[in-house]
Amino acid sequence: MNFFIFLSHPTYNIGGEIMEKRQESVIAVRKNGDDDIIELKLSNGQVVDYKEAQRMEKYRMIVNVNVFKGGDGEEHLRSNPDGDPTNNLDNLPQF
Repeated sequence: MNFFIFLSHPTYNIGGEIMEKRQESVIAVRKNGDDDIIELKLSNGQVVDYKEAQRMEKYRMIVNVNVFKGGDGEEHLRSNPDGDPTNNLDNLPQF
């Protein structure tokens, strides 16, 4: 017997976990004692760690951010430049 599951939204397989393809935005951040962003809160209420947010951006699941390679050779997450410093990740509300 075959079973089929039909989802109403396109999905992604990230790390073996099936996730719906919905584009969320970052609404708040959590920082550590060094003022580094360690977690991000998305518009759907989900809290993801920094590395997961990078993976999600690569699948275009988070809008208005991008992953870039910094001068240190590491990948970093940043807001898309739009001339408005108030929506930069470092300037978002903390939770």
